[in-house]
Amino acid sequence: MSQAETHSGKNARAGSGGMAHMIRSELIQKLADENPHLYQRDVERIVNTIFEEITSAMSRGDRVELRGFGAFSVKKRDARTGRNPRTGEAVEVEEKHVPFFKTGKLLRDRLNGK
Repeated sequence: MSQAETHSGKNARAGSGGMAHMIRSELIQKLADENPHLYQRDVERIVNTIFEEITSAMSRGDRVELRGFGAFSVKKRDARTGRNPRTGEAVEVEEKHVPFFKTGKLLRDRLNGK
């Protein structure tokens, strides 16, 4: 097998710190395997559409909530004066918008073994 086994025996790659992670193509393959009545290209189209819709909503500044899983939103970071870590010189950091994810209660409970 070309992928590392996780504690649960599922396929995933080992990331930093030995933690497993899944990439988009692995998610698509897993969904296709679990739904043999769907063509893989259709599963791929569904997954891509979901990600595109979340991205589009966030780029408009909208919040995307998936009950039990979590909510994606955009937070504004104000302009500030930062420091170059190498030289210690003050540098101006522009205002920016960053993605934010807040876990839902069901996901939090599951991660904590409840």
